[in-house]
Amino acid sequence: MKIEAFGLEHYYGREKVLNGVDIVIEPGSFTAIIGESGSGKTTLLSILSTLLQPSSGSVLYDGKTFGELGNIDRFRRHHIGFVFQFHYLISYLTLRENVALAALDSALVDPLLENLGIGRFGGRYSDEVSGGERQRAAIARALINRPSVVFADEPTGNLDTKNALGVYELFKQFSRAGTGFVVASHDKKIADYADSIIEMEDGLVKNILV
Repeated sequence: MKIEAFGLEHYYGREKVLNGVDIVIEPGSFTAIIGESGSGKTTLLSILSTLLQPSSGSVLYDGKTFGELGNIDRFRRHHIGFVFQFHYLISYLTLRENVALAALDSALVDPLLENLGIGRFGGRYSDEVSGGERQRAAIARALINRPSVVFADEPTGNLDTKNALGVYELFKQFSRAGTGFVVASHDKKIADYADSIIEMEDGLVKNILV
């Protein structure tokens, strides 16, 4: 899915956090949005992912505006996946059950867990596995319905270097297979994996590296 943003501005109260952002996210690409805290990267990610409406400006999804998408919950369920810094797994469900809860087709759950390297942990609860394994389960939940694009906000913020690089490797693997990824991160190591890098500073796009 191609995502185009034009003239995005956003305010929280009187504070302006985005100041006229224009970007294009190509289908199936791995795009990193980087910048210091307060640069606007999380706000931009939230707008691009349909979780937040901008104060002004517009976003097109394969040429359709937000208002033309129809049922937004259905659109998200079929086209968008989310991964956050904190995994938000339901503690009383196993990893498999957490993923199955989001699945449109439960037959895809076990193959995906295997693909992500956590098949043998599917019957365990989140407090019985490592942080890296919990985040892989959260990634499985985001990928289970084969979305067009996955949005991730600081997905490696609570992981050590080895597990963080493993997450980027997974994103790259699925991106090659056609799933787009848009990742907001302060981790400069992501530059080694992303197809393009959008550098944010003070609510503006400072640089775009391809």
